[in-house]
Amino acid sequence: MKVSARTYRGWKQRQPASRAITDAQILNVLHDLQQPDSKTGRPKPEVLYGRRKMRAWLQRHGFPDVSKHTVDRLMRDTGMNGLVRGRRTVTTIRAKDKVRAKDLLNRNFFTNAPDKVWITDFTYVPTRNGFTYMSFVIDLFSRRILSWASSTSHDTEFVEEALRLALWQRRKGSGPHKSPVQGTIHHSHAGSQYTSQRYTQKLAVEGLVPSIGSIGDAFDNAAAETVMGLFKNEAVARDSPFRQGPLTSKPDVDDVVVEWVHWYNNCRLHSTLGYRSPVEFEELYYDEINGALPDVAASKLAA
Repeated sequence: MKVSARTYRGWKQRQPASRAITDAQILNVLHDLQQPDSKTGRPKPEVLYGRRKMRAWLQRHGFPDVSKHTVDRLMRDTGMNGLVRGRRTVTTIRAKDKVRAKDLLNRNFFTNAPDKVWITDFTYVPTRNGFTYMSFVIDLFSRRILSWASSTSHDTEFVEEALRLALWQRRKGSGPHKSPVQGTIHHSHAGSQYTSQRYTQKLAVEGLVPSIGSIGDAFDNAAAETVMGLFKNEAVARDSPFRQGPLTSKPDVDDVVVEWVHWYNNCRLHSTLGYRSPVEFEELYYDEINGALPDVAASKLAA
């Protein structure tokens, strides 16, 4: 191809387009997320994000004006697709009797303050030595995982341990973060563990108000089911960035859960919370009621 000397000199001296520079910078960031960490040998957890969460994450990390179309295009270029949720196996065993608490939520999974509603559920993780069961207690307001417990059997003692840890977590705080949790609604599915006399008495002693969804209907506990699905797909799936190898037994699962819960509570962006982490969302709430939150931030939190 014949090119004039003037055209060649103009091309050599011309600065790259601003879009090309921004694309290169974002591609570098996406590439770094996919690289094995020097300590863990695994990619960063943010590789689990889809287009919307990745855009929100990039806006927090030096690219405030990046568009959704740019993120979509560059993620395709790097082969990043985000996590696709799979189907979930149901393990809930209904209580034999029909005496249980009413459903006080009626599928209204939103509240305006911490410790008004707790939701709970448990799931299983296959290992080479059998199932490990994981129970979580979650604050509905911030979607924060207050506690978790693991066991090789899904009995009442196992889910009660998660409840005791959640009570300790909330009561050990100071100032506005310390909550007596008297009158907090405790919502669960109709499994025999949650409808047992032992568990019901524990709720009464602690001043929690029981709420139980209908039998065989996952939608009545959909908020907790969502967290269970995230745990199965983000933390323990075979290609999870939190796994270092095969899950042999309960201690392997516990190691994964410790890392995932810390990331989930402190770093993971939630679309329900305006693309904030649960801990950040709670801190914004307490700053607002204490008058420490700027007007602009307060209006965003209210939205």
